[in-house]
Amino acid sequence: MNWDLSPFFPTFDGPEHRAFLADLARDVTELTAEAARLAVLGPDTESAWASVLERYEGIGARLSHVWSYTHALGSCDAANEAYRREAGKLSVLGAEVQKLGVELQRAVRGATDADIASLAGRPELAGASFFITRLRDEALLSMEPALEGLAADLGTDGIHAWGRLYDTVSGTLTFEMAWPDGRRETLGMSQRRSLTSNPDRAVREAAFRGGNEAWQGVADVAAAALNAIAGTRHSLYRRRGVPHFLDAALFDAAISRKTLDAMFEAVEANAEVARRFLRLKARAFGQEEVCWYDLEAPLPVKTESTVTWEGARSMVRGAFQRAYPSLAGFFDQVLDKRWVEWEPRAGKQPGAYCTSSPLINESRVFMTFQGALGDVSTLAHEVGHAFHNWVMRDLRGMSRHYPMTLAESASTFAELVLSDGLLSDPSIGDETRAVLLAEQLGDSTAFLLDIPVRFQFEKALYERRAKEEVGASELCELMASTQRRIFGDTLRPGGEDPLFWASKLHFYISSVSFYNFPYTFGYLLSRGLYAQFKEQGASFLPRYEELLRLTGSGLAHDVAKTALGRDLEAPEFWAESIRSLEAPLAELEQLLPKIGLGPGQR
Repeated sequence: MNWDLSPFFPTFDGPEHRAFLADLARDVTELTAEAARLAVLGPDTESAWASVLERYEGIGARLSHVWSYTHALGSCDAANEAYRREAGKLSVLGAEVQKLGVELQRAVRGATDADIASLAGRPELAGASFFITRLRDEALLSMEPALEGLAADLGTDGIHAWGRLYDTVSGTLTFEMAWPDGRRETLGMSQRRSLTSNPDRAVREAAFRGGNEAWQGVADVAAAALNAIAGTRHSLYRRRGVPHFLDAALFDAAISRKTLDAMFEAVEANAEVARRFLRLKARAFGQEEVCWYDLEAPLPVKTESTVTWEGARSMVRGAFQRAYPSLAGFFDQVLDKRWVEWEPRAGKQPGAYCTSSPLINESRVFMTFQGALGDVSTLAHEVGHAFHNWVMRDLRGMSRHYPMTLAESASTFAELVLSDGLLSDPSIGDETRAVLLAEQLGDSTAFLLDIPVRFQFEKALYERRAKEEVGASELCELMASTQRRIFGDTLRPGGEDPLFWASKLHFYISSVSFYNFPYTFGYLLSRGLYAQFKEQGASFLPRYEELLRLTGSGLAHDVAKTALGRDLEAPEFWAESIRSLEAPLAELEQLLPKIGLGPGQR
């Protein structure tokens, strides 16, 4: 492994690791029993419940610490049975912690507003008022404690087991890569994404088709997992009295339905911005439309070459240093302390993520770097997540639980710093500038077209799953038709990816429903933040960092309104963020003919 995990534990399954787990399990059992003996929150029990909350906070930090460690190991070696067993044990322990949370919900569900306010006002719980308010909101849409405890137990071998099964399948799945020169090679699925962003279209198509052939072989397993996850959620929502399946996702995202609808209204009304870029890109390839495997491809310019890992680090650091020196200093720490796992090799899970431990205030970045410019952006994106965690390091645990909608703001902001920093270099030529502009505009394809595809597909899936199971072939047709509808005439007929529902990890994350739309929220919010940064310069950065610190202390749209002074429940803010793409798009339209990639020049 490239990263250093020793600050978590000296060795996996060593004495320190075992003792940590044993102590954690004992404390969970004891605290749950203590909480179960308490009456609901009131003047007589307030002090006792405050003590339970504080210790629950500590247990959450310890569980996060050991979960991050185990997940990091399993991501690097998905076939390792010991890591898989440990993940299963942690799922059981997580269910026990969930039962402790059920007792906390019992305490606040029957409490009066005055009881809640009094508890939140205690000095030892300073900074935890939003957490307590959210706890009560969740409690009001929950089953009786015994049923919630049963759901937690069943979840270990039910919904979460399906998620772990998918992780195992995707992490161990291989595909045959038919290289254009005739070579055939068996590769791990984690290596496929970088190949589908290769400059050579034949390489992209071969990786796409070889990968989909492998996914087709496990499509029934993936469909079973997807149906089980969605079906379990429907059953729990009915029992808990959740009015609509989107309500749980909105609660997790800490936004209102009005905010979600306003964002997607603006996205649909302004989607032509992203489609314009795709048409431009298709013409640069000498085509009229793109195929799915062209979406992440770089422009076909002669100067474009593979980026080395050392080169990527230099690019990210240089851009950070020019615009945001403290972010560059943090990046140095990330590299010096070996917080990044980047090397391509078989056995790694696909995708990229950042995980962190509140116990040691350290993060770890997981990715597979294969030299594409998109991989450089991924590095900046995940380091942005790590920086967010670092800015919040002195806050209490109950103030550090931020929703994905705001989590994606810091990561996308870091990507914009990288992109703008690279474009501000006066030494770059027209070809490199075009590549960088296309990379920035490629994000519009992802967040204004691809993410809406995922959201609309998943929404339709849940509507159908409420009535019956949805087979693999139906899932394929649903995915392809959704792609055609949202991408419009930019996507070549037959150029869809009908198996995207199987290959995209996000659909199988059992702990979070509708994982995708927060990315579009974060992307557009970040563009709004970054626009203010460009107007105000370095004086804006303290305000930005204060926003990051507040992300666990309020609803996402309220926190964002505090930072921007804008109403996110109206479409105009989102539309303005989308229209900010017009300038780089116009520049690219003028630049491509100069480098021989305009209409009629290929």
